[in-house]
Amino acid sequence: MSEYQWAYSLVDSSRVSTFLISILLIVYGSFRSLNMEQEAKQKEKERNGQPDTSSFFPDVQTLDTMQALCLPLGASISLLVMFFFFDSMQMLFAICTAIIATIALAFLLLPMCQYIIRPCSDGNKISFGMCGRFTAAELVSFALSVTIVCIWVLTGHWLLMDAMGMGLCVAFIAFVRLPSLKVSTLLLTGLLIYDVFWVFFSSYIFNANVMVKVATRPAENPVGIVAKKLHLGGVVREAPKLSLPGKLVFPSMHNNGHFSMLGLGDIVMPGLLLCFVLRYDAYKKAQICSAETGVPPPNQLNKISYFHCSLIGYFLGLLTATVSSEVFKAAQPALLYLVPFTLLPLLTMAYLKGDLRRMWSEPFIVTIPSKHQEV
Repeated sequence: MSEYQWAYSLVDSSRVSTFLISILLIVYGSFRSLNMEQEAKQKEKERNGQPDTSSFFPDVQTLDTMQALCLPLGASISLLVMFFFFDSMQMLFAICTAIIATIALAFLLLPMCQYIIRPCSDGNKISFGMCGRFTAAELVSFALSVTIVCIWVLTGHWLLMDAMGMGLCVAFIAFVRLPSLKVSTLLLTGLLIYDVFWVFFSSYIFNANVMVKVATRPAENPVGIVAKKLHLGGVVREAPKLSLPGKLVFPSMHNNGHFSMLGLGDIVMPGLLLCFVLRYDAYKKAQICSAETGVPPPNQLNKISYFHCSLIGYFLGLLTATVSSEVFKAAQPALLYLVPFTLLPLLTMAYLKGDLRRMWSEPFIVTIPSKHQEV
């Protein structure tokens, strides 16, 4: 029985939750990004090219080649700062994380609030002077987000931390975009090297697994720190340490003390690639629909979208990473499995479909089909 213990662990509730939630976050974040892009184009046409700046949320950021190359380096520096200076800067980390997570969670909750408030709201924006104008749904989602974050600070409950982490994943996938397959490949390859180094080789240099230690290190509760300075002993005993939402944690229902953990980067970074291919699928479909001449019926390969191919690859990569962690009984760099399983099938399919050259450099340039096309 012990020889196949790893197989039984795959169907544990914590593992199943990790698989389902990570895939749902990527799918939801990708479609949310696509809808945002389409809505932005529509609103820009209605306002004659003037963007709407009244929002709680930041503008969309498109990564270029230099940013893709520098991101793994920046992540390494941030990891080292948290590793060496965590004790002296933990209150700053906790406060900054809470602020960012509040905005991200408000973005996650916004569609639900819009659906609930729609019957009793006319959709008009409420003015807050210099702060801008916001809809009732945006205000309600922000209030709910602040409430959830405050309860998390007071209780440190893992479920609230997961909710904040989910908001961060969806917001990052929706607001950060990859412009081409070239940038996507550079970014994911660099992050794969980053993940492998800090999980497998950092212990030889720093005498500790830097990635695991930073991910599992709890921070002092800001409420407790303030209470100590004000000599409020009763509050100090009730303020728990906070596990910062840089990961999703799912405890097992059948094995007490056992939990499954997945870093947010293992969801967000492949999610950016899937968001890119979803946008390309939509763009290609729009190009076919707008063509003036007849288009031949698609063959079997063309019926498979790039998004579906990459999503299946992500699932297989996550499954392989899970099996490896159970077999070797050690933390695994998930991107070591997720990047090849998502990127290589995508590159192969793009080559077979004849889209590789276009996807690699400038995939979203609108081309007007010629009226005199060769058959």
